[in-house]
Formats: sequence, C-alpha cells, structure tokens
Amino acid sequence: MNKGFSVVETVASLFLIGIIIGISSISFLDKSPKYKIKKAVWDIHSRMNFARYKSIFEDTKFRISFNESGYTLEKYDLQQKKWITESKKTFDGVNISATNSPIFHPLGTVSNLASITISNTAGKYRISLAISGRIKIVQY
Repeated sequence: MNKGFSVVETVASLFLIGIIIGISSISFLDKSPKYKIKKAVWDIHSRMNFARYKSIFEDTKFRISFNESGYTLEKYDLQQKKWITESKKTFDGVNISATNSPIFHPLGTVSNLASITISNTAGKYRISLAISGRIKIVQY
C-alpha cells in the first residue's frame, strides 16, 4: 500500500494555492493607496499637534514646512536667529501641497495659517489649521 500524495495531486494543490494567493494579492494592491493616504494624513495631523505642544513646553517657535512628498519640522534658535531642522518625513504614493508653512508659538497659537492638501488615486484630504491651533481634517 502506498501512502501519501502523488505528484499530480501535489502539483494540482500547489496550482490552486497559487491562484488563491494571486487573487488575494490583487485585492490588497487595490487597497494600498487608501492606506498610504490615511497614514500620511494621520502622521501630518499628529506631527502638527506634536509641534504645537513642543512649542508650548520648550517655550520656542516650531515650524512645519511641506514639500510635494513630505514635511520638515524645524525649531527656531534664538541665539543663531535661524531655523534648525529637527526631523524630516517623506511619504511614498501621496502628493502633498500646502498654502503656507505654519509656525507654532509658545502660547499655543499659530501664525502663517495653512491648508494642506494630501491626495493620491484613493482620494483627497484637506487639513486646515486655525489661529487657535485647532486642526480640522476633511475628506473629499
């Protein structure tokens, strides 16, 4: 008595598993832009809150400058009288545009109010910043 699977049965089962994996990977690829844009929106929103609170606690100005693929967080150095880069972040698969580079002040207020647009094939989001520091996210 032979025990086990024949070569034909093994090849057939591997073929079916390959088809199932192929179909499932296509569905994940379709959702990838959706998750990329949501991650970028969440990251920018949290970094803006971080800059506001850091400005309050460290009693100095912070600025976020945007480019088409990410942002740069900068701290104002009073002694050197210039902006020093604290961190940078880039995102793959999203386009970012901003009307301004917001500056967060130690009193919790914001100057250079900005409207940041984040978009890709999955959609478009706008993050708007009020003078009081309130951040609003709208999906289009």
